Amino acid sequence: VQLQASGGGLVQAGGSLRLSCAASGLPFGGYVLGWFRQAPGKEREFVARIRWNGVSKDYADSVKGRFTISRDNAKNTGYLQMNSLNAEDTAVYYCAATYSISPYYDPESYQYWGQGTLVTVSS
Repeated sequence: VQLQASGGGLVQAGGSLRLSCAASGLPFGGYVLGWFRQAPGKEREFVARIRWNGVSKDYADSVKGRFTISRDNAKNTGYLQMNSLNAEDTAVYYCAATYSISPYYDPESYQYWGQGTLVTVSS
């Protein structure tokens, strides 16, 4: 199983980035795709998640209205569109997948993880 996150980089405050997560090798469809982030010295935190149907979505309060999660099941790829970025969004962003019905905001609920992509927002 491989989850390949990409699209990170350096952006000025107020700018935008789109992250991608390419999944391969998952045993079957129906998985929930999540995005988490971890800033230096902080714990990994939930950002957003999307269910297989692409309709049910949840966001952390800190990104609601600025970030949009989406997925293309035909391509086994998920996306995180990030707008109005600020310095507090600086972190390594991870995509993850789960078949579990456990709390979607809990990293422990996710069985598969990508390697992370660094997002740096300069103020």
